[in-house]
Amino acid sequence: MRTVATALAVLFSSTVMAVGTAGTAAADSAGALPITSYGDIAVDGVHKRVYISDPTGNKVVVTDYTGRVVATVPDLSGVRDLAISPDSGFVYATLPGADAVVAIETTGSTAAARYGTGENTDPQTVAVAGGRVWFAYGQESSRNLGSFDPAQGTPEIALDQLPGNAWTDAPELESAGNTLVLGFHGTWSELAVYDVSTGAPVLRKEGTQADARSDMADFALSADGAQIVTTSGTSSYEATAISTGDLTRTGGYPIDAYGPDSAAIAPDGTVALAANSPYDKDVFVFKPGMTEPFRTYTYGASVSGGDIIAAQGLSWAPDGRLFAIARGQGRTYLRVLDDAARYPVTATVSAPARATRGKQLGATGRLTSDKPFPADAKVTVVRTDLDSPSGKSLGTKALGANGAFSFTDTPPAGGKVTYKVSYAGDATHTTASASASVAVSRATPSLTLNHNGALYSYGTDVSFTAHLGTTYKNRTVEIWADPFGTDKPKKLVKRGTVNSKGNLSATVDMTRDTTVTAVFAGDARYTSRTAKSVAYAKVKVSTSVAEQYKAAKIGSTSYAYFHKKTDPVFTTTMTYYKNRSQKLNLEIYYQGKWYDAGWEYFKLGTNGKSVVTLGGTHDTGYRMRMRSSYVNNSSGDNVNSTTHGAWKYFIFTK
Repeated sequence: MRTVATALAVLFSSTVMAVGTAGTAAADSAGALPITSYGDIAVDGVHKRVYISDPTGNKVVVTDYTGRVVATVPDLSGVRDLAISPDSGFVYATLPGADAVVAIETTGSTAAARYGTGENTDPQTVAVAGGRVWFAYGQESSRNLGSFDPAQGTPEIALDQLPGNAWTDAPELESAGNTLVLGFHGTWSELAVYDVSTGAPVLRKEGTQADARSDMADFALSADGAQIVTTSGTSSYEATAISTGDLTRTGGYPIDAYGPDSAAIAPDGTVALAANSPYDKDVFVFKPGMTEPFRTYTYGASVSGGDIIAAQGLSWAPDGRLFAIARGQGRTYLRVLDDAARYPVTATVSAPARATRGKQLGATGRLTSDKPFPADAKVTVVRTDLDSPSGKSLGTKALGANGAFSFTDTPPAGGKVTYKVSYAGDATHTTASASASVAVSRATPSLTLNHNGALYSYGTDVSFTAHLGTTYKNRTVEIWADPFGTDKPKKLVKRGTVNSKGNLSATVDMTRDTTVTAVFAGDARYTSRTAKSVAYAKVKVSTSVAEQYKAAKIGSTSYAYFHKKTDPVFTTTMTYYKNRSQKLNLEIYYQGKWYDAGWEYFKLGTNGKSVVTLGGTHDTGYRMRMRSSYVNNSSGDNVNSTTHGAWKYFIFTK
């Protein structure tokens, strides 16, 4: 008994393999931003909107998830930092130039409320934690932490909530639940973790340069508030993982580019880093605890450099999309990385290169990824053929060991049959698909066309009949006419369904030699077929004789009589074609037989006429005749068949 694998191997004596799409490490879309500077980015996962602040432009630009700008919030003086509320109802933005924090309502992208923070407070950064909006401010001698409760109609602004602090610069703020983290940038970097559940900040832990990353450029806080990732833009090739519980190092995320200066942590803990390097990779994505990125992204790296991700220019959406602010060629872009948090998947599928219609064939394939697939993972198989051009589902197939799958099918239709295998993705894997095409046999129908080789007088209407034998569903035939010559195109004369006898007729006006073709396009069980007939057409030619003094018969033949000093004039009228000439033949009658007396070609005028005068010394008493002819090829073209005009008889007398 053969195993399934052995049986499939027999079918695969000649196979085709297709490698399908994987979760490729490239941005799925990008949009140019109408900004002159960059401050911060915040993502609204409920309404699928991205907010980007433009400090010098005094505005916040709103895009959709493809990077397309959908709204602008203007008149926001020096707007800098952004923070979104836990319910995605508002985006809070600091306005250093107006000593205020503004609440942007997300459903309409409008500035719904403005909260004054006090004269000369100069609020810089903002976060939402413990039901309050927190802002770090600092100008002149007053640098501290403030907050307010946005649920109050007219909230009281609380300042100096960290008495005794004398900051050089306002810290960056990050929050998760009731946890608020302050990060101080610069050479003497520091982190401070506060519990704000009571409305007042209670210090849990603070760390100096020894615990935080020196020269800290950016830091991110995990959704559960347990993990901090810091970056150093000037002194490292890695980011540092730090526990919020005791601010000790728990690990690192090394990258092969100098100076990571952006960090972001997705809701599932996936870490994204960006480096300020135009010649190396730009974005690196790690799963928690990994020391090798499972995804990297590069934008235009070359000898002249490529895009640079802005400092603090990364932000995650709840569904695993990653957004990056990129600068290049004098513009700023929002790059959208749709599957950054999920493991890439590559799909392959193999099927026989050829198969017989109505007989079973087998196909195999595999999904590969750096992370194992769920136990219930399945692929969907769709067959596309001539009978099902939009595709017919063949159901799902479960993944076996190492992501392998197989399926069988009996193709009902011939021709090109394509099997597309798709994986819909899951919480940790991207979508993937692959296709393989099989040439499935079809029968050859009979198709004939009459009148091949027939010769017709100029202008004859000829009915060409195509006869189609047995087919499956398609009974349509086309009849095409292609006149000789380059000046007239091939033309569809008729397209229709054959009658009950399998016939379809079309009339062709035979003014030239013509190739007539019958075409059957084929169907799901019968191949396409053509039949050709080449039919020929004469030219129209006539000759008149002038200058004779009489006409009389010799025997039963009429002759034109000329005096020997008179030159006959022969006018030939022939179907015109560019550069066409007519051949004039002369013959003389002697001792009961006609003999050749010479010939010459004369070019037709554009009116199709050729006038020839027969000069010279004319002997009397001899019977003569002439005729004009079109000779295929020799007359200057080959669009008609050789045609001889009627003989014209004449005689010279004294």
